[in-house]
Amino acid sequence: MKPFIDSNEIWDLINKTSSPPGRVRDIISKSLDKQRLTMEETAVLLNARSPGLIDEIKEGAKALKEKVYGQRIVLFAPLYIGNLCTNNCVYCGFKSGNLTVRRITLTHEEMIDQVKALENVGQKRLILVFGEHPKYDARFISEAVKTVYSVKSGPGEIRRVNINAAPFDIDGFRTIKDANIGTYQIFQETYHAETYRTVHRGGTKHNYNWRLTALDRAQEAGIDDVGIGALFGLYDWRFEVLGLVRHANHFEAVYQVGPHTISFPRIQFASELQMDKSHLVSDDEFTRLVAILRLAVPYTGLILTARESVSVRNEILQFGVSQIDGGTNIEMGGYVNRKAGELQDIDCEQFQINDNRSLDEIIIELIDHGYIPSFCTACYRLGRTGEHFMEFSVPGFIKKYCQPNAIMTMAEYLEDYAPAETKAKGYALIRRKLAEMPDDKFKRLLDDKLTQIKQGKRDIYL
Repeated sequence: MKPFIDSNEIWDLINKTSSPPGRVRDIISKSLDKQRLTMEETAVLLNARSPGLIDEIKEGAKALKEKVYGQRIVLFAPLYIGNLCTNNCVYCGFKSGNLTVRRITLTHEEMIDQVKALENVGQKRLILVFGEHPKYDARFISEAVKTVYSVKSGPGEIRRVNINAAPFDIDGFRTIKDANIGTYQIFQETYHAETYRTVHRGGTKHNYNWRLTALDRAQEAGIDDVGIGALFGLYDWRFEVLGLVRHANHFEAVYQVGPHTISFPRIQFASELQMDKSHLVSDDEFTRLVAILRLAVPYTGLILTARESVSVRNEILQFGVSQIDGGTNIEMGGYVNRKAGELQDIDCEQFQINDNRSLDEIIIELIDHGYIPSFCTACYRLGRTGEHFMEFSVPGFIKKYCQPNAIMTMAEYLEDYAPAETKAKGYALIRRKLAEMPDDKFKRLLDDKLTQIKQGKRDIYL
């Protein structure tokens, strides 16, 4: 497949696009009408400079998120399965050239122990992370997914397993699809080809085009639920935003489906980190780019990770983020082996985590700010993925399902795992949300399902 990123096109848009206030406001209005923005329109937002216009972009992003998804925030946890890697990426603690990192691949039994530990605090959604190494072939990943789904601890179960791993050929992706994965994530890291070659100094990841077209092969294999991302800090952040939008456009044009999620991790400290830091992204720039991505691709979930500090996460959560990780530990075997209060071991991590709160601490703070913590997996399990998901999400219909399903999964957490304070605050929030619902018939339906959850029934969804 031919590459679809044209650096000259992107730089022309950045350099030649102006941002008069009226045009910026018209573009925000278009997005609030749940219409996808073009690359040129996105460039207009990127080039807005006045503090007043930037504030209007942020407010537009907040309003759009509420209109499309409501106030729910989906929670998940990453689980690192193995950190063997043949790639030598300058920004990564697991790079092949780092001789201080401890190389670990979880055994079958260790994997089960990690999943039990995650289930015992209430996690329902995981993303499994693998280094790029011959050992972690498609069959290995498939078996890992099946193992995770098989683990049941008390009332706990993992209902959705997403993957972050190497690109495969079509047959490899078919093998992984047969394990009933959720989303397959592959981040391009940087869409600027020259920078890409500079920071990926060895291994199969050095091949820009093979990685760029990886999720096309996933689509051809029947994986229609995919996630894209860029690692901000490798190159100019405006270029990367337009690269992500161009990638989303490509999926829509070729497969009639956009990416299910977009991620925007920032460079963080890592073991043996040695790289050019001239493109690091400030907090203000980071906030702007998240808001612009929300407006540019209204239907796509935006993922904010625990790479960021608590203060940054709380700030950016307002501007269109729909998924965050909680209770995160990315040390190999860390969910079992690292005790509460112990310092991170950077030689066992891919990068430094800056939000070390427990899952319950994050949930209670979300509740305090009026957000609905969600472990919902309904769309995935009912086949609302790919083109079918687009039918619901692009016009904004998905909100009808998201908020009630979020409330029901939060109620499960409150019944099975929450301390008394979290439970009291959580049910107070649920009562407020029920009171706000305009449809009395739908309100009674949801109230009945909540009663069933209190009586012990689980896994109820619309």
